Amino acid sequence: MTTATTPPARRLAVARRMILALVLILIAASLALATIGNRLLTRNVMAEASLQANSALRLATSALSGHLSRYETLPALIADHEDMKELILDPGNPALRRAANLYLKEINTLLESSDIYVMTMDGNTIAASNFDGAASFVGENFIYRPYFYEAAAGKQARFYALGTTSAKRGYYFSAPIEVDGTVRGVIAFKVDIEGIETSWRGGEYKILVHDPEGIIFMTGNPEWLYASVLPLTPERLERTTASRRYSDAVLRELPIKRSALDDHVLMTVSQGAGSREYLVLEQYMPDADWTVKVLFDTGTIHAQARTMLVAILLFLCLFGLGLAVVIQRRARLQERMHMQIEAQAELERRVEKRTADLARVNLQLRQTQADLIQAGKLAGLGQMSAALSHEFNQPLAAAKTYADSATMLIDRDRISEARDNLGRISNLIDRMASISRHLRNFARKPNEKLSAISIEEVVEETLEIVSARLGTADATLTLSFEPGLPHVQGGSVRLQQVLVNILTNACDAVEGLDDRAIELSARRENGRVVIEIVDRGPGVPPAIMERIFDPFFTTKGVGKGLGLGLSISYNIIKDFGGSLTVREREGGGALFRIDLLEAEALHEAAE
Repeated sequence: MTTATTPPARRLAVARRMILALVLILIAASLALATIGNRLLTRNVMAEASLQANSALRLATSALSGHLSRYETLPALIADHEDMKELILDPGNPALRRAANLYLKEINTLLESSDIYVMTMDGNTIAASNFDGAASFVGENFIYRPYFYEAAAGKQARFYALGTTSAKRGYYFSAPIEVDGTVRGVIAFKVDIEGIETSWRGGEYKILVHDPEGIIFMTGNPEWLYASVLPLTPERLERTTASRRYSDAVLRELPIKRSALDDHVLMTVSQGAGSREYLVLEQYMPDADWTVKVLFDTGTIHAQARTMLVAILLFLCLFGLGLAVVIQRRARLQERMHMQIEAQAELERRVEKRTADLARVNLQLRQTQADLIQAGKLAGLGQMSAALSHEFNQPLAAAKTYADSATMLIDRDRISEARDNLGRISNLIDRMASISRHLRNFARKPNEKLSAISIEEVVEETLEIVSARLGTADATLTLSFEPGLPHVQGGSVRLQQVLVNILTNACDAVEGLDDRAIELSARRENGRVVIEIVDRGPGVPPAIMERIFDPFFTTKGVGKGLGLGLSISYNIIKDFGGSLTVREREGGGALFRIDLLEAEALHEAAE
């Protein structure tokens, strides 16, 4: 009897000691959470909040940039108008002034801008879109504004300020009015920015924009307008006063205190009797010379961290209560623990199996992607098979003719002529070997890393592959390379595949047309190398243009394409860090544009 009950008793004693140890661990964990857990949870919540705030920052910056970019080129266009040139040459002519006023008012209404006005070289305004308004700019002098004297010096200028006449904030674009190569006046374009600012109010984030001196120019919180996030030193005030950027507005320092938590910047703003702490993210806009800041109230972050801490502590308490129930029901403890261990082990086995299955599926997906790229290349070669067969059969037939002729020449003891035929046969064999080598390299699955490659060399090898297709389509390919093109970042075999796909599609587009010209050009543009392929075919309809890079989308007949070529090409160029786009060519046809990073510029950025 005693022997039979001893093992269960020992197991119960061991179980009680284990439960006691777990209770002590839970108590220690609760104390640790109460002291350091809140800080750790705050860090995690703040990191998530930082990611969300960063998205809001990008949206706000994009909205500002997009709004301003709509008007950037307009002053120069209006300055080139003949009415403006005639007015600036004869500013006292009433008829010219009236015509200019009505024209500027019409343009201002059409573009929904704030104001447009014309100034002579002494800064006096002689025509304005608001000529008939109470706050007309006509007769006002703005010679002190940077946008005036920069445009008077022959430059296009930008400036943001509070209007001295209208008392409205705006962003100014200006351009010189040139007559016969001489600057005779200035035209200014004022853009209203209050509409964007209105959209910032009442949201989850506080958004503000300040100038290099730290003065807040735009904000969803009116109380912060014209306050400075930087100390208002005499130097800063002098620079601001010289341009009358904020007219008669009262400038003041925003009462703030900066701090940091790990990599996060915090800012405490005193408001009335209290203060608020904000998580701060910022982005500089170089074109506008603004800094956009997004502020997120950390009170929400701390509250969420405390809620999580309370939930964890509650969970621990419930877990402790569960252990107490287990102790009270020690008669069934061993059985339940055994079932729990088995269930946990089974769950872990399932998780491991599922993880292995997922890893296997991911591997298969990567292999499938590589196979699709390879299938796209082989499909392209298959579509060119007839032309390639002709490309090989022609030199083979010629070689046979030369060989038969050489035999006859040898029989007639005309050795020198026979040797000449053998040399021609050798040249034909070299040509076929070159074509075969390029096709073999093109068809091989690429296992190349990104490196610096030459556009000219890749195009030269590509022509070895597509020359036969160009011949069957009776198409002419014109090459145009800007001298001294730099190397680009990419892979030569994969770039060949992109060019073969696009050139083959161009051959399909022009085949049977009167104009079968295809152009391939390469040039530098804004630190990148741009390759453009233009054909004069039917072009790409707008409805198809949106789907042309989708996998398995094709407009060709059954058996004439997998619909993978352009999709694969798009992803290849994307892997290179570039872009592939298509648009209509002026005069008809399609224009494919490939933007690639310069290898040297990418190397310098990495350093």
